[in-house]
Amino acid sequence: MSSGIGEKVSLLICDDHKILTDALKMVVDRDEGFTMVSPPVHTPEEAVELCQQHQPDVVLMDIVFKGQMNGIQATRKIKELSPATKVVIMTAHDEERLLVEAVEAGASGFLGKDEAADQVLAAAKQAAEGEVLIDPATLTRLLHQVAREREARRDAQALLSDLTDREREVLQLLAEGMRNDGIAQKLFISPQTVQTHVRNILQKLHVHSKLEAVAFAVKHGAITV
Repeated sequence: MSSGIGEKVSLLICDDHKILTDALKMVVDRDEGFTMVSPPVHTPEEAVELCQQHQPDVVLMDIVFKGQMNGIQATRKIKELSPATKVVIMTAHDEERLLVEAVEAGASGFLGKDEAADQVLAAAKQAAEGEVLIDPATLTRLLHQVAREREARRDAQALLSDLTDREREVLQLLAEGMRNDGIAQKLFISPQTVQTHVRNILQKLHVHSKLEAVAFAVKHGAITV
C-alpha cells in the first residue's frame, strides 16, 4: 500500500480476458507511476488472495467470470480484507442492477472496456487518490436506486417475519412443487388446514397467488429452491 505523495500506485488487474490484461500490463510497465503487485490474474479468488497479502492501492476488476465468484462478490471480500484498497469495476455491462450491487459492495467506480488503456490508468490514479469514478448524474441515480432497494428489503423482511414456522414450511413445500394434498400428507394435516395456511401466507405477503408468494420468498431469501 502506497503511503505518500509521489509514491507509485500499487495495482492489481483481474480479468479473464487475457488479451485485455496483457495489453494493460504492457501500458502499466511503461508508466513509472505504477507498480504491479503481481502479474494480472484471471479469477476473482486469486485477486482476493493477493489483496489480502499485498493490499494494493487499486484493483481493476471485471464483473463476469466463469467460476462461482463474480467480480462484485470479490469486491465485497476485498473491501473486508483490505479496506483501503480501491476497486474499480471494468465492465462491458451497463445494467443498473449490476452497478447498484457494485456500489453496495464498495466499488469506487466503473470503467467501460472500450476505454483506451491510458484512460484506464488515469482513472486508476484518480481512484488511488480517493476520487469516485462515477459521473454525478449516474451516482445520484444509483444512490436513489440503492435507497429504494434497501427500503424494499426492509419491507419484505417485515412481511416475512409475520409468517409462522408452519407457514414457512408450507411455503417451502410449495416451492418444491408440491400440491395441497401432498403437503397435507407430508405434514400430517388436513387439506383444509393447508388451504388455510396458504390463504394466510397470501394475505401476510400481500400477494395474489401461490406462485407469487414463492417467488417473493425466494427473492428475499426466506426459502430455497
